Amino acid sequence: MTVGGEEISLNPKEFDILQCLATDPGRVVTRQEILERAWDAHWYGPTKVLDVHMAALRRKLGVPGLVETVYGRGFRLGEVG
Repeated sequence: MTVGGEEISLNPKEFDILQCLATDPGRVVTRQEILERAWDAHWYGPTKVLDVHMAALRRKLGVPGLVETVYGRGFRLGEVG
């Protein structure tokens, strides 16, 4: 994947999370939906794992505001520029 012409490397979970968000940019995707799509519909582990992967994804993308947290609802792919 490239961002701003620079190639970045995403691990499989980061890619799955980004794919969940990019399927419908601007739509809020709930934490549960991301966990079910990126991990498993029967995921019973801590949801903190999503926060860790989300932070790594944001850091790798390096575009502030691209991945937005919508308090109490989930995440969405925002517009930059």
